[in-house]
Amino acid sequence: MKINSKIKYSIATVVSLVGIILSNLYLQWCQNNLSADLALKFAFSWHTEKFLLGSLVLGIFYLFLISLAGSWIAGTTVYSVIILLIGYATYLKMLYRQEPIYPDDLKMVTQFDLLKEMIGTGPFVVAILIVIGALGIFGWQLYRSIYLPKKRQIIRVSVLALSFLGLIYVSHFNDETNVLRKAYNRTALWIPYSQQMNYYNTGFMGGFLFNLRVEAMEEPKVYSEKTIDEITEKYQPSKKEATEEPNIIYIMSESFSDPSHLNGLEITGDPLKEYYERANQTYSGKMLSQNYGGGTANIEFEALTSFSMELFNPQMTTPYTLLVPKMDNLPSLVSLTAQRGYETTAIHPYDTSMYKRKDVYDILGFNQFLDQETMKHTDKIEQNPYISDKAAYDEIMDILKDNQQPQFVHLVTMQTHMPYGGKYDTLHYSAKGTGNMNSVGNYLQDIAYSSQALSDFINQVEQLPRRTLIVFWGDHLPGIYSDEVQAENEQSTLHETEFLMWDSQNEWKFEPNQITSPFYFAPNLFERSNLLLSPFYDMLLKLENELPAFEKGMYLQDGQWQSELALDQKAQELYNDYQLIQYDIVQGKQYSVDKQFFE
Repeated sequence: MKINSKIKYSIATVVSLVGIILSNLYLQWCQNNLSADLALKFAFSWHTEKFLLGSLVLGIFYLFLISLAGSWIAGTTVYSVIILLIGYATYLKMLYRQEPIYPDDLKMVTQFDLLKEMIGTGPFVVAILIVIGALGIFGWQLYRSIYLPKKRQIIRVSVLALSFLGLIYVSHFNDETNVLRKAYNRTALWIPYSQQMNYYNTGFMGGFLFNLRVEAMEEPKVYSEKTIDEITEKYQPSKKEATEEPNIIYIMSESFSDPSHLNGLEITGDPLKEYYERANQTYSGKMLSQNYGGGTANIEFEALTSFSMELFNPQMTTPYTLLVPKMDNLPSLVSLTAQRGYETTAIHPYDTSMYKRKDVYDILGFNQFLDQETMKHTDKIEQNPYISDKAAYDEIMDILKDNQQPQFVHLVTMQTHMPYGGKYDTLHYSAKGTGNMNSVGNYLQDIAYSSQALSDFINQVEQLPRRTLIVFWGDHLPGIYSDEVQAENEQSTLHETEFLMWDSQNEWKFEPNQITSPFYFAPNLFERSNLLLSPFYDMLLKLENELPAFEKGMYLQDGQWQSELALDQKAQELYNDYQLIQYDIVQGKQYSVDKQFFE
């Protein structure tokens, strides 16, 4: 018996509407650690209006796919696969980093090697097969849509155009005049300083839309060429006689931190013995990381540019992908050392496309970029899939030994990257506590190897004829600790990693209880090394005296952590000047560059 066309369309409509609601519920479920109770309460009790608005956006996207394919089945298939994968990725990211998926994260979908290592070979292969199957169905129906009857073709093209325009309009969610944003604003409590809470309060779709494209910073009311001129004249470091420039080595060590500092864990052994033997002989301490469990590129951005993530709009989640590629000029430690005759090299023993590093490094001004394909030293340790720290240090030594010019080398390591389980056959260290102690044990072995490799590298550097300065730091804690362990520790503790600075020809006094932010590294290094300061670094050193470390929601003031910024008049003036200079560079007219503020 043939089903009437009207009945078929009615059934398809009902199924589609139910599917859209269920897909939105699924995203909520994944976001809330697979809690069906929280997902249902959000949708039908606490935030029904926002849930329906999110479903509306999903419906527009669903219509776009159906009309593009010219097939309800093909559009539904691809839509379902996309939602399933986004939900799964959200669950994993929340599990490991306590952060939701952002729109910009979707650009990493082509990073097959990293995705496979993160989720495992089996799930990765299954996901790829599902995607290939869905795309095959979609492509076949897209081809067949050419032969649709004229009437259906007109309807299809009309719906495609309307849904496409709808998606374009949705993409401008952060415009003040956007009707969808106004509808959300009626009931939404936006929490920009915590995207986890932002997504929790407004739903996955609300949080996702909130993080669509936006300006890097809001323009300060007093911003003008005159204001920038006044700031650039205010900060003029004392003149020093130019001396031979030492080598400068930056080492950002993946997930390097000290688990023994965490409450709720009992560590057996001393995996960081070699590290602390060095750290206790020089300027060292804790570094405040913007993120827990991830955010490597943001810490790298802060360390190289001396600009703070705290000053950006909350939607500027990753400057390396959202901001820097659009810029022609970005003053940094790279450009400063290049001006002074340095050769500049970046080393990352992984894929060059991660966080658009190849493009970003070109804009920053690196002379060369060595990755896993161009490095000479690529040894790994046991089952660890990543190039070892020792191999990366050997790569640096080749550069330092073979060149007469001063070198600035920036290394971003990979050895201690997740996942941790199964990396090593023999674990010399162990941990007791809640959660996956096997991963913690492998992580302890990882940082022990890193600690030893760093100490051996320092030994080699001290044999070089040219003075060499080293800045070493961990970018963030690994996202392997249980909810119980995290709950036993202060927020700042979960964001504190290790750092040290080393001078191969001078001893720097160890100062206990030091805490800093990565954007202070360069000015601090230059000041301690008696190198020529730029006016920008002079301003930062003055700010550091008032505000030693800060990120969103974490401000170190008078030796105490505060959740909100509360500064006296002098400190507030410094902070405002810093904010104006950062705006001038990333969003403004770059008046300060013309004033040689960074030279």
